[in-house]
Amino acid sequence: MRVSTACQACRSRRRKCDAAQFGVSCTYCSERGIQCTRDSSFNSQSTSPAPSVPVVTSILSRTTPIKVAAQSSDSFPSPSICLELVNLYFDFIHDQFHSLFHKPSFVEDVTRGQASPVILLAMMALSARFSSNPFFSNINPRQRGDRYAEESNRLLNLREVSLTTAQACVLLGAFSITHGEAHAEAVYYSVACRIANLLDLAHKTTSDPIEREVNVRVWWSLCMIDVWSSTGVGLPRQMPILDNLPLPMDDVTFLALRPGNTLPWDIENGALLLAQMIKLNRILLEINLLNERTVSGTTSGVVLENEVMSLSNALDEWHNSLPTSMHDTPANLHRYASQGLGRMFVAVYLGYYHFGQLLFYQFLHGDCTGTVLSARFYADRCKAYAESLCEIIYAANAISDCDVRYTMVGHIMVIASTVQIHTLLFSDNSTQIAAARRRLERNFEILSQLRTYWPTLDICFTRLQAFHKACRSSMDESFRLDQWMLRFLSEFAQPVDDRILDRSATEVWSLDNIGCSPET
Repeated sequence: MRVSTACQACRSRRRKCDAAQFGVSCTYCSERGIQCTRDSSFNSQSTSPAPSVPVVTSILSRTTPIKVAAQSSDSFPSPSICLELVNLYFDFIHDQFHSLFHKPSFVEDVTRGQASPVILLAMMALSARFSSNPFFSNINPRQRGDRYAEESNRLLNLREVSLTTAQACVLLGAFSITHGEAHAEAVYYSVACRIANLLDLAHKTTSDPIEREVNVRVWWSLCMIDVWSSTGVGLPRQMPILDNLPLPMDDVTFLALRPGNTLPWDIENGALLLAQMIKLNRILLEINLLNERTVSGTTSGVVLENEVMSLSNALDEWHNSLPTSMHDTPANLHRYASQGLGRMFVAVYLGYYHFGQLLFYQFLHGDCTGTVLSARFYADRCKAYAESLCEIIYAANAISDCDVRYTMVGHIMVIASTVQIHTLLFSDNSTQIAAARRRLERNFEILSQLRTYWPTLDICFTRLQAFHKACRSSMDESFRLDQWMLRFLSEFAQPVDDRILDRSATEVWSLDNIGCSPET
């Protein structure tokens, strides 16, 4: 007779009993906080007690709630540092790069030792670089998260089709891109998208308002990620367009929810920040498709101008539909910062300004060559978007707890910096030239600061250097929208080859190498 290996709970429900390894709780018991008879610590015949171990080494399965020891070790942080890193994640990553969790609930889970290990480790992998805790003083900020990401990836179980797995995949995808691993990022995001569709997160029934809103936010986050990630690797999108799906609720209302709360009757979905990111992302999709058609030669002339004007109107309509309390003004920025939403507010406008510069970027070349009658008007629009993008980053850096540090900031600042280079090369207005020079200098300083956190910023510098080399080799062609330029604009995590192949240059590159300022 075969000896049963199932625990008592699974035997009674006549279901499969699984566990990551022998002697630990099964998935069913772990998820419900039930004492599992497969857990060796439950066996009364055990001859020795389980040793006290630190937070990460105590993790035996991906779903087992975290039991942290009171003492830290040389390898892993104490519970207090874990909580610090979770808060840093919500400060600098969440709601700017993606929106996956209800912060109050997750922080409470961490405090109680009930957070999912695979998620906690992935969060720490992203946020440890920002810590000023002496625990990390001898570790390069860029490398602090590597071991946590490795452990989270080890615990990731792709056979578990769950919201937790989807969230973990998004986090690990975001970590992959910090090292410029665009293909690995795409794989993680693809898995997350598949899981969301398999679970039908967009329509999944739940009686808990927090759980329902988290499902909606994860779905919409994946829709946004799908647009720029798929474009970056040249693959088809996976997320369907659901026009009838409600937008996320007001961000302040969501953060104020607690377990057991009911939603207020007068809640207005789509009014605030995350909802506006989603609306803008729909326009980004069309801009990306237009740029691809332009490069392939399927759109040109009057048709191209009509499509550009239509998307320009869409951006204008988005902005004009906002209440004045959401406009990009110093007063509004300070108000959102006082609510703890300053970085999210800045992220919305970084998207808006970046999408605008992407839409009009190709006309910088036309402005130089004079091949398009309206090129000067469109080129000026591109410059205005790029200038506004730079200025809101400067303003955010001047306000406490408002500076933005997520990886995409580096890419969009590189694009905005090339627009400043265009002014240095082709403008005959000394005031514009001086302003562009100042922005380029400030951008270089901010990119250098971001570089201390993110290895992928090395790629951003390489891309800016490649662009600069192209300008020096052929000023007249440097802003032409071709396949090289399309890669430069969209494949933000991958290096680009020199437009004019020249592998002989070995100079150490810095702002002084720009070589196209009024002084030179």
